[in-house]
Amino acid sequence: MLGSEKFDTAGQEDLSFKSISAQSLPYEDQSHTSRRPPLSLDSPSAFFKSLFSRFVSLWSRSFALALFNGQMLSLGLTVMSVLTTELVMHGWVLPSTQTFFPYVVLCSIYTPYTIYRYGFVGWCKLIIRDGWRYFGLILLDFEGGFLYVKAFGYTDLMSCALLDAWNIPVCMFVCWLLIGVRYHWTQILGVLVCVAGLGLLVVSDVVTNKNGEAHRRGEGDGFMIAAATLYGTANALEEVFVRKSPIYEVLGQMGMWGMIVSATQASILEHKLWSEAVWNQKTFELLAGYSIMVPIGYTIQMKFFRLASSPYFNLNLLTSDFYSLLFGLLLFHYRPYWLYFVAFSVVICGLIVYFCHATPEEQGKNDVKIPKYIAGSETSDEVRALSA
Repeated sequence: MLGSEKFDTAGQEDLSFKSISAQSLPYEDQSHTSRRPPLSLDSPSAFFKSLFSRFVSLWSRSFALALFNGQMLSLGLTVMSVLTTELVMHGWVLPSTQTFFPYVVLCSIYTPYTIYRYGFVGWCKLIIRDGWRYFGLILLDFEGGFLYVKAFGYTDLMSCALLDAWNIPVCMFVCWLLIGVRYHWTQILGVLVCVAGLGLLVVSDVVTNKNGEAHRRGEGDGFMIAAATLYGTANALEEVFVRKSPIYEVLGQMGMWGMIVSATQASILEHKLWSEAVWNQKTFELLAGYSIMVPIGYTIQMKFFRLASSPYFNLNLLTSDFYSLLFGLLLFHYRPYWLYFVAFSVVICGLIVYFCHATPEEQGKNDVKIPKYIAGSETSDEVRALSA
């Protein structure tokens, strides 16, 4: 679908889950303090005046960037969905194979740059010391996507949409567990408002008969819950990694391991379908577009995690159904239902409420360093300069 940790200064540049705790990697406690102007209850006029002042204070540069980038990621997700739909309509249904190509692009861009920054020996050390972490991360991300697609073949759209929202509390829980984040009640309220907007989108699909049929609802719902759990966990771990490590390292490793995992699964599950799939110019154009969009999305997503947080990233993606409607109007001649626009507005309101008390800056501090086993004897300032 894009918290920060504080580390002790000695020997903790090597990312280790043993060092991740609420004490060593805390988000700032947002439960009792706020940088927002206080609300006044002295009189109705004073209340509305203070409420307006707080609303104005929301629109800092960081919040505007977070909201804008979040919606760009949501729009990008919609574009990827449209490209996938076009591939299916042209007789090309190979999800694992389709995922392989974006990982190749991601690996081709960021792995050579990682080798340039770390040196080949340093890169080999990275594979040996931290490769298993990135392999586990990409396994969660890739299999989450596989189960997500599989769920649509068994259950209806309403179940898929509602159960997919499970990734939000999962992501928040993992951030709390690994990073020690504490959520203010207004952030919980923002999540509930966003989910209410999602509910309106689901109602719109049901009213307009786009819900589909559930052939084996139990299995489909199980697949979707598993997919949402894997996705939410993967997003939280991505935030943990990218807050501490250079983006080029994280994406280079994700591309390399993603390429290996997707190629392995495709060769096992889809090798017999390769000869039956439609391979023509249109297919190659759609695959090329998809392979370009995914790495761009990953890059923006990692920057987004440093700017805001992974739970806020998942909340932003709830508007993707609205953007799907816009593409449907242009490409498939859908007739819009009025509730779609209400649902979109409700989700945007939830995204604003999420930061009505806390600020993006309070979600965590970035402490980006290259691993100590690569940095050697460089000073802390030199290490940060190398990882910039």
